[in-house]
Amino acid sequence: MAKNNVNIVTLANNDGCFDLQFRKDTRHERTNSPTYYRWKAQFVITAPKENIKILERIKKNIGCGSVSVTKGQARFSVQKIDDIVMMIIPYFNKNALADNKKKDFDLWQKAVQIIHQNKGKYLSKWKRNDLMQLIQIHTSTAKYKHKPKKAKWLEMAKTLTNKN
Repeated sequence: MAKNNVNIVTLANNDGCFDLQFRKDTRHERTNSPTYYRWKAQFVITAPKENIKILERIKKNIGCGSVSVTKGQARFSVQKIDDIVMMIIPYFNKNALADNKKKDFDLWQKAVQIIHQNKGKYLSKWKRNDLMQLIQIHTSTAKYKHKPKKAKWLEMAKTLTNKN
């Protein structure tokens, strides 16, 4: 198991991502196609598709997540908030990450706690301070990303904080 711990931490440091997103989802199958906004956290490790067995071993060792292949790239992903709280966060608190990845994880961990404590609540019922903290964390994590993506719906998240 010790060898696998090193591999998981090394892969997380090199090819892992602690992702925090504010998402817009439209339910096209429902009358009038209602739109929902939500905060989503996920942990991802990517690898060439030839290394899929390594990602499957990681899934087995961590005890959660899914492995998929798209366009020649294998992907291990944990998206369920309970799995993140109960498996991923304790794992990386016990098995230290390096430098900027550790800083990124620490911020992401705070965001995950906010999302988890608001699980099942409509975004409009969240405390304004929780929403503002998530926006601030999301903005702060960009400096630790290799290729930070522009947040599409962050302005909508800011609008929601003004309503609460």
